[in-house]
Amino acid sequence: MRRMLIVEDEPRLRNCLQQFFAARGFVVAAAFSGEEAVEEMREHSADVVLLDIVLPGLSGLEVLKRIKQLRPRARVIMVSALDAEEVREAAREYGADAYILKPFDFSDTTWFPAFAVTDPPRMAARRISGCSHGPPGP
Repeated sequence: MRRMLIVEDEPRLRNCLQQFFAARGFVVAAAFSGEEAVEEMREHSADVVLLDIVLPGLSGLEVLKRIKQLRPRARVIMVSALDAEEVREAAREYGADAYILKPFDFSDTTWFPAFAVTDPPRMAARRISGCSHGPPGP
């Protein structure tokens, strides 16, 4: 089974993402802070990590560096409302597989590289809308 770690400090969005990916066959773990994310990767690892940039404690970029040290082949998808070129560049430099802008649209899963764990996606920034406005539809 594919394991996913969702690192998001906003509880509603974190729960929404957990439900969405669990319903699609992922074994999902979640972390609130950067420190929790690193500890979860040490203890349980994950194939795919959804990682917010702005977190309590360690920043998402620092967490990305540590995850890549622990598990270089893990897919890391940065998720953020922060649309700054220098942040996208840093994420790319540290090994992020994609950079997705919040809010999300769950009706469009073609953008999501987590569904193809064995086929690395191209680094990209895309605007998507949806989850922060409520849980996924039926």
